[in-house]
Amino acid sequence: MGIKKKTTIKDIANVLGLTPSAVSKALNNHPRISEKTKASVKQVAQNLNYQPNYLASALRKGKSNLVGVIIPRANSNFFSAVLESIEGVLNKKGYNIIISQSYESFDKECRNIDALLFTQVDGVIASLANETKDFSSYEKIKSKGIPLVLFDRGENDLGVDYIGIDDYKSSHMVVDHLVEQNCKRIAHIGGFSHTRIFKNRNRGYRDALAKHSLPLDDDLIFECNLSKANGRAIMEQLLEHANRPDAVYVAGDYAALGALQVLKEHNIKIPEEIAIVGFGNEPFTSLVSPPISTIEQHSTEIGVLTAEAFLRRIKEADIPPTLNKMILDPELIIRDSSRKK
Repeated sequence: MGIKKKTTIKDIANVLGLTPSAVSKALNNHPRISEKTKASVKQVAQNLNYQPNYLASALRKGKSNLVGVIIPRANSNFFSAVLESIEGVLNKKGYNIIISQSYESFDKECRNIDALLFTQVDGVIASLANETKDFSSYEKIKSKGIPLVLFDRGENDLGVDYIGIDDYKSSHMVVDHLVEQNCKRIAHIGGFSHTRIFKNRNRGYRDALAKHSLPLDDDLIFECNLSKANGRAIMEQLLEHANRPDAVYVAGDYAALGALQVLKEHNIKIPEEIAIVGFGNEPFTSLVSPPISTIEQHSTEIGVLTAEAFLRRIKEADIPPTLNKMILDPELIIRDSSRKK
C-alpha cells in the first residue's frame, strides 16, 4: 500500500470551488469570510483529514507558538517534573513544547538544536548534556535572535537566563551532615567537572572538608555520567581501597542507588560502616532499603521560573539577553542511609 498523499488547502478549495486564499482565510477565522463559508471549509477540512502545515505557517507569520525543550534524559523524575511545570505554564499562554533528549551526548544535542531551529521554534529551553564543552550550537540560537533559557545545567559564558539551585551550598550541607554523623573519610562520586553544576558541587565538597579539617584524598574523588552502572563500578573500586571511606556523597541518585546495591551485596552495614547521600530526590530514594538521603532540587519551582523567564524574554525580544541567574536554596532530606544517630 502506497503512502497516502497529504490533503492541502488546494484540495479543499477544489471541492468547494473556492480559491486557496479564501480557504486559508476561512481556516484562520478571517473577519471578511462569511460564517457559512467558514463552516463549509472546516467541515470539508475535517472530512479530508486536513492537517495544517505549521512550518509553512511559522515562516509566513514569523511565529510558530512552539518552544523547544532539550533535556539530558526523560527518565529522571527531576527533568520530567521540570517539563510538566514548563508545559503547564506555557500552554496557558498558547505555546506548545517540542521535547528532545540529548542522552548526555554533545552530538545528539547539536542535532536537536538544528532540528528545533529548522522547525522555526519561538524559543529554546535547555539543560546541557554532560559531554557538552563547546557552546557554538547555543551561540547559534542567540545569533538568530531566538530566546534561550537554561536550567539546572547552564553556562555563565552564554550570558542568558539561568535557573537552578545553589550546588556549592548543597555540598556543604551534605558534608556537614556526614560530619555530624561522625564520618571522617568522605568520598565523592561526581559528574564531569567541565559542567558548571558538578564543578560547584566538587568545589563545595572540597571546601567543606577543609572547613572541618578533614583530609582531601584524590583517590576518593571520581567523575562519571552518574548512571547506576557508574555508581556500582566506582563503589567496587572504593571497597578495594586500602583505607576505604566511611561515607560516600554521590552527585546523582541513580549512581547512589548503584553504590547502595554494591554495599548490600558485600554485606556492608549502611550507614554504620559506610553512609550514603545522593542528589535529586528521585522517587525510588524513599522506597529502597535503607531509604537514601538526598538533596531536593525543587523541580516544580524551577520549571515554573524557567517558563516565566522565557515569557519575559519573548516580551523583551528587542533587548539583548543578559546573564540573569535565579538560584534556589537546596534542601537536604535525611534518611536512614546516612542517619547514624
